[in-house]
Amino acid sequence: MRVSITINAVQCLLEIEPGDILLDVLRREGYVEVKGDCHTGDCGACTVLLDGKPVASCLMLAAKADGHAVTTVRGIGDQRHPHALQKAFVHNGAIQCGYCIPGAITSAKALLDENPEPTREDIRLAMDGNYCRCTGYEQQIEAVLEAARELREGGFR
Repeated sequence: MRVSITINAVQCLLEIEPGDILLDVLRREGYVEVKGDCHTGDCGACTVLLDGKPVASCLMLAAKADGHAVTTVRGIGDQRHPHALQKAFVHNGAIQCGYCIPGAITSAKALLDENPEPTREDIRLAMDGNYCRCTGYEQQIEAVLEAARELREGGFR
């Protein structure tokens, strides 16, 4: 079957099987920044934004994304044009192995899009499903707070 999914602002027509999982389709299409670890929706490594809302791509049928917009961390920013969150994660030492970071940043982006002035508790709740086994969470919370400040002040995009 053929689906039309806008991925990182690019319209894509994709051939899929009815039972294909969004995570697998994204990776097959070259979006390797989306990680798969648990395949049960528990770790958050596969988090992408579906129409701006965080979803576990390892639990979603690709067919359900037909007609929708999917944003990966690459669609948020890249090395040449990093988003404030990406800059703040680096600045605050919130990245070690990097495996969980794409999912953490997409979850944080969804939060800041809805709440530009989050509290520490807001951040904890929004990122609750994103497990990090290397860095820990304090640096990530500090990074989100810094990015929120920068975005409000117009320092970063």
